[in-house]
Amino acid sequence: MHAEIIGWGKCAPPAVLTNDDIASFMDTSDEWIYSRTGIRQRHVSHVPCSEMARVASERALACAGVDASELDLVILGSTTPNEVIPNSASIVVNEIGATNATGFDLNSACTSFLYSLNVATDMIKAGSIKTALVIGMEKASRFMDWGRRDSAVLFGDGGGAVVLRATEDELGLLDAKLNIVPNTREMIHIPNWGMDIPNEELKDVYYSINFMGQDIFKNAVRGMNEACDAVLERTGFAKEDIDFFVPHQANVRIIQTLAHRMKFDMDNVMVCVDKYANTSAGTIPLALCDALEAGRIKPGMTMLTASFGAGLTCGAGLIRWGNRVTPIGESDAELPPCNQTALEIIQPAIEGAKEHYKKR
Repeated sequence: MHAEIIGWGKCAPPAVLTNDDIASFMDTSDEWIYSRTGIRQRHVSHVPCSEMARVASERALACAGVDASELDLVILGSTTPNEVIPNSASIVVNEIGATNATGFDLNSACTSFLYSLNVATDMIKAGSIKTALVIGMEKASRFMDWGRRDSAVLFGDGGGAVVLRATEDELGLLDAKLNIVPNTREMIHIPNWGMDIPNEELKDVYYSINFMGQDIFKNAVRGMNEACDAVLERTGFAKEDIDFFVPHQANVRIIQTLAHRMKFDMDNVMVCVDKYANTSAGTIPLALCDALEAGRIKPGMTMLTASFGAGLTCGAGLIRWGNRVTPIGESDAELPPCNQTALEIIQPAIEGAKEHYKKR
């Protein structure tokens, strides 16, 4: 059996934070950010991660023409779930009415969607399930340190979901190579984001991401390149057989460097980091949805995807698309109204950063 992607849906919250907005309170500019990252703007969520996941899921189900009761499994790939106990996938299961499905969260940072896609695909191949919903969704704005220009400008909120269904046709994720780059764990790190905080430090906890940009760049490109080469070698495909490349949308320079190493024409590479910034686990499903909306994915295409994230986790997957590239149906699912601008949403965090750095 194989696991065809038969439905897709995205959710990007309505509040948009532009580079000029950030420059209004931080020593930076649109030119500085865009020239280094390719990012023009990012979305900021006024709702929890699970609410965005619900909307993307309902849109994906409508696209597939599948009722939620037909699902056997829901995986929420995310670093920013609402809660740790119970898992946030259970919120989505209940809210979309997936009465026959089990569900769990999967956290491998930015690679969470690709890793989740691989897990769900393997479960379908094993015959234990037939239909799955795989979500990649983040509320990355929650852990941004607005006093740090090196990392705060890079991330945004949003993501997407896909529906997988068992088929005898050789479609969907044909193979994937997942790995961790040795001894790179501290390159992307959020101290105090977990259960192992000493009691005496709880009152002074301040979330701030440690981000070693140059080292991340080098190891991310190398890790994704090696994963791509490995999955192509295992499947017997050549680089020339790849019709379309959908990489993790972290930084346009990383995308361009990886595409150059893989000898891919940028015309056949999906880039949407300018609109969303790095939505972590959400970048690949967002990119897939945008590519389908733009008509860039054609029936029967052979596609390659690659991702990296904190850990440093890396991975690549080979996907063969089916015949359908348009939705069967559309959902009227929407987020609750947002009555604030993106700047207003993050204002408390901006003030918190000012107070934190004033004390240092």
